[in-house]
Amino acid sequence: MKLIIVSGRSGSGKSTALRTLEDAGYHCVDNLPVGLLKELMHSYANLAHGEVSKIAVCIDARSPGLEQFPELLLQLRGSGIDAEILYLDALSPTLVKRFSETRRRHPLTDQNVDLREAIDMEANILSTVADLANLTIDTTRISSKNLSEQIVHRIIKNDGTSVSLLFRSFGFKHGIPVDTDFVFDLRCLPNPHWQPALRPLTGRHEEVVGYLQSQDLVNEMFQDIADYLQKWIPRFADNDRVYLTVGIGCTGGQHRSVYMAERLGQHFGSQLDQVLVRHRELDRT
Repeated sequence: MKLIIVSGRSGSGKSTALRTLEDAGYHCVDNLPVGLLKELMHSYANLAHGEVSKIAVCIDARSPGLEQFPELLLQLRGSGIDAEILYLDALSPTLVKRFSETRRRHPLTDQNVDLREAIDMEANILSTVADLANLTIDTTRISSKNLSEQIVHRIIKNDGTSVSLLFRSFGFKHGIPVDTDFVFDLRCLPNPHWQPALRPLTGRHEEVVGYLQSQDLVNEMFQDIADYLQKWIPRFADNDRVYLTVGIGCTGGQHRSVYMAERLGQHFGSQLDQVLVRHRELDRT
């Protein structure tokens, strides 16, 4: 039996995640108290003919019994349930903005707790769940559509037998993604931005690709990153790390990082079944 536990701060995309899983055939339960999780799984297991084999539950900061979660998770896995945790989050100012735009009431606000304080409280309340997450996705700069695509490709289509590898380009001037396992800095490489004809293009355009491939430093950087990941990805896989995210950064996230993420994606895509390439700054625009 497959169990996906979705958690994260309010406004981070949990409803989108549940809808995506439900569309894929998961039986979904929202806002489940932690203490009822074991009973719920027992009920599904007793259904005739194993009618339900994929379940997704959402656990948020309102759930009583969160202090029991680590022990409960061990018990579930010990009983043969394939349980994974998907944790969603975003920067606090982004969550404040989302609530302000939708005019929804945050579940932890009251006459003594304002919106920003409630959002910060959630981070502390859910820290135990966040620490145990198999996959953490930062939704600060991605759309609901992009989040759904990641869930489909990294969770729903992943059979759990191989590593799901995501290469994400980004611009350092917009901040480092918080959900990366490795970060590689390309700002020492020749920058197409200083070539007037290449400035408006991206690392996906042939002209930029040709320019960067002609640079020895770029090819050396590619080989060094590829060799490093080639050595260490299997080590993580041996320790049951199913999801790995590699951040590739340059100054603006338009040329060098985009090119390198695409090139690495093609290289490892010929070796692994689950390889994705995403460009944070391009996707955002």
